[in-house]
Amino acid sequence: ECPLCLLPQPPEAFPSLASCSHRSCRACLQQYLRLAVSESRVPVCCPHCPAALHPSDVHRLLPEPALRDKYEEFLLRRLLVADPGTRWCPAPDCSPSRAGFLITLSRVGLAVPRGGCGTEFCYHCRQPWHPEGPCVPTPGLATPPAQPAQPEELAHGEALARGEQQGWPLAAEDIKVCPRCSAFIMKINDGSCNRMNCTVCGCLFCWLCLREISDVHFLSPSGCTFWGKRPWSRTRRILWQLGLVLGAPMVISLAAGVAVPVITIGIPIYMGRKVLAAGPGSRRSSLSGCQQCLSVTSSVLLSLFVSPIITALTVGIGVPLVLTYVYGTVVLSLCR
Repeated sequence: ECPLCLLPQPPEAFPSLASCSHRSCRACLQQYLRLAVSESRVPVCCPHCPAALHPSDVHRLLPEPALRDKYEEFLLRRLLVADPGTRWCPAPDCSPSRAGFLITLSRVGLAVPRGGCGTEFCYHCRQPWHPEGPCVPTPGLATPPAQPAQPEELAHGEALARGEQQGWPLAAEDIKVCPRCSAFIMKINDGSCNRMNCTVCGCLFCWLCLREISDVHFLSPSGCTFWGKRPWSRTRRILWQLGLVLGAPMVISLAAGVAVPVITIGIPIYMGRKVLAAGPGSRRSSLSGCQQCLSVTSSVLLSLFVSPIITALTVGIGVPLVLTYVYGTVVLSLCR
């Protein structure tokens, strides 16, 4: 039986993989690879474990030549994006298979890709070659005239220009740049999840502040929210932090005062109701009335013994963690 489609299959329908010992039917693996390559999730992992599939297995299982070419192109992009000296060709529809990366760089900064593209551009600003003058910002970017445009702003303007050429209805806030590899990331800025994962380099970053993040980034007093279109303002962030520091003792005392009786009394009541629901009236019950009464009584007594321990662990661990966060992380953020 295939663990993906749950259908019985003959043994020859389960191809072996060089990366791991997991088995799935050929049809499921092919569909899985089609989706993974179409979404640029390369290298492709096994559908059952984190092991990356060997390229020979991907070529053997993918029936469409176009998808195999895409897979090779995405692998090449992953390799080139780790090279700090690589520059992508700014010409529209220019891919690594044609001329999408830098091959030669002259002493004056002229980058000439190889292949059928032939576009000449500046190595530093990725604009059309300008031997007569210095690098200039990308037209259309809202940058002060007295300040040079940052690489992120240039890439952002380049992405918008490509979107216009392709006919995509993109707004300025819909395209941003990965903080690690500078790949273009498109997201509709509608207040949805701000935790982004770059499919090129695997970087986990925040859509609002464009910084590489950990899982506690949205719990820190940085002003970035898990959902929302923009970070909190500095004034709002400081007011929230001050309110948290001043009101933490009262909130923690109130929460503990509610949690202690709820856990202590609620667990025995819950266990008694669960055991009583599986009584003689239940279809799956094989206990008599006396046995059912004894079962309910023993479960309630056991819960009365266990619930104070659970309450003590919850309060004893939860309260110090909250206090450490409030008077450690938040206070440090206020001092900064």
